[in-house]
Amino acid sequence: MRDLLEEAARARGLLTAWAPLDPLPGAEGPFLAWLGAGRHGGMAYLERAKEERFRPWRRFPWARSALLLFAPYAYEDPGKPPGGLRVGLVARYAWTRDYHLLLGEELRALEALAKGLGVEAKGYVDHGPLPERALAVLSGAGWVGRSGMFLSQRFGVHAFIGVLLTSLEVEPPPLHPSRCGRCARCLPACPTGALLGDGTLDARICISYLTIEEKGFIPPGLWRGMGAWLLGCDLCGEACPWERFGKAWRGFRPEPGLAHPDLLDFFRLSGRAFRRKYAGTAFLRPGRARMARNALIALSNLGLGEALMAEAAWDPSPLVRRTALHALHRAGKPLEGFLKDPDPQIRAEALALLGEAPGAVDLLQNGGKPPGL
Repeated sequence: MRDLLEEAARARGLLTAWAPLDPLPGAEGPFLAWLGAGRHGGMAYLERAKEERFRPWRRFPWARSALLLFAPYAYEDPGKPPGGLRVGLVARYAWTRDYHLLLGEELRALEALAKGLGVEAKGYVDHGPLPERALAVLSGAGWVGRSGMFLSQRFGVHAFIGVLLTSLEVEPPPLHPSRCGRCARCLPACPTGALLGDGTLDARICISYLTIEEKGFIPPGLWRGMGAWLLGCDLCGEACPWERFGKAWRGFRPEPGLAHPDLLDFFRLSGRAFRRKYAGTAFLRPGRARMARNALIALSNLGLGEALMAEAAWDPSPLVRRTALHALHRAGKPLEGFLKDPDPQIRAEALALLGEAPGAVDLLQNGGKPPGL
């Protein structure tokens, strides 16, 4: 039955490996220490079901093993479509339809096959408390590099991991040795210093976290390190020598409009129109306002888009207006219009930036939040 499931996954173009569920050596302690240090930032969902994360049999008493499914995404840039304002960078994973949906379809088919064979099964794609990387390491398919990414000689750096929990018993395969050696190219490749060198990162200053998971205002002190990234970041992966082994799963179809989105969409589409246009893509996670925030930061770093910054000063989202305020200040443009903003925090920050607020320096160093707000 193992062979049938594995053959079915491979017939779909996926790379596979098996791992037993018990034990998961050496993974829980570092994860809990990472959470305890607050390096997960605002990703509170990682704190839920901490015990179950490394003990999936507590939720599924029948679970004995995991079939790991690897979908490499080292595909080529599809090129820019004509028209629009297409500057800035999008991480490669977001150039195609949301991998959760694509791999989810494959896992549902494998679940059905397993149950038809009398095998209990449950599929996961980066949702629910499950340690995908720890299981991938236990499968012997690769290792976790200094960047914290799962690396493999079979597919390089870029691959999504799907997990099919099953009731089948498997023997633990030999673990793959780390092939990082003395290489540490990924560490200086991170412009914000988020990589800690031990296979973990401080998400709070990671470009991917800031552009995708951070829900609020991004302090201007972090902007320069974010460069031109609009969604995610590929810098540590691109610096890795193992990237040359990259492959691409045939289920992925990179789209020019996702690899090089029109920044005007983030400012001129309504929330509903944005969701409709970007349905089924990674852009829905940050949403329209946060993509506009990211675009303003990228434009500011590139020294472009002052007219769009001025337009953003009238955006319905306070987050976008506040980011526009600081982008225009960086560009040396007038800020007086913000003194009439309906948001008191934005008015206070505008006064501080103009040097007209009492304690302006202290106000700005406090993140722009005046007392009592």
